[in-house]
Amino acid sequence: MLQLDTENKDLIRDLKEPLGKLYPDFEDAIDEIKSSEFLISVGDATFANLTKYKLYPNIGIIDNLIQRKNHTHEVIRADNILKADNPAGFLTDDLWETIGQALELSSNGECYVIEVAGEEDLAVLPCILMANPETTILYGQPNEGLVLLKARDLKNKAQKLIDGFIEIN
Repeated sequence: MLQLDTENKDLIRDLKEPLGKLYPDFEDAIDEIKSSEFLISVGDATFANLTKYKLYPNIGIIDNLIQRKNHTHEVIRADNILKADNPAGFLTDDLWETIGQALELSSNGECYVIEVAGEEDLAVLPCILMANPETTILYGQPNEGLVLLKARDLKNKAQKLIDGFIEIN
């Protein structure tokens, strides 16, 4: 299990910066989202925005919170819901394994939702490392908009960020 090193100010600063292209308006990203071969969304607001436009990611990772406030999705169009435990500020083995399972299972074209007990914010990092390089990953940048990235562009950066975490046994 990895824990965010809250003393590492460079790591905290880097994690607060968008890892990809920032779209202040979700609608501006729709064409690029639609052209994605494989799509992962991280975060409840991102998932809700996608489904509002009848766009369904191959994998959606949610924790039923939007900016720390409870959120329930009226309609999750996925029969395939996986669960993972991941407290805030951590990347648990359970989360890594569940993302790996979802990547394997979703290759059949069905949508898989990972419902995280705890917090899903840091799940972007394992997604970048584990996903096919052509995968598009979306997540929300609080109060700024939508971040869209290609896994291939950030594999090294994601590994560098994860290397800044503290390993806990």
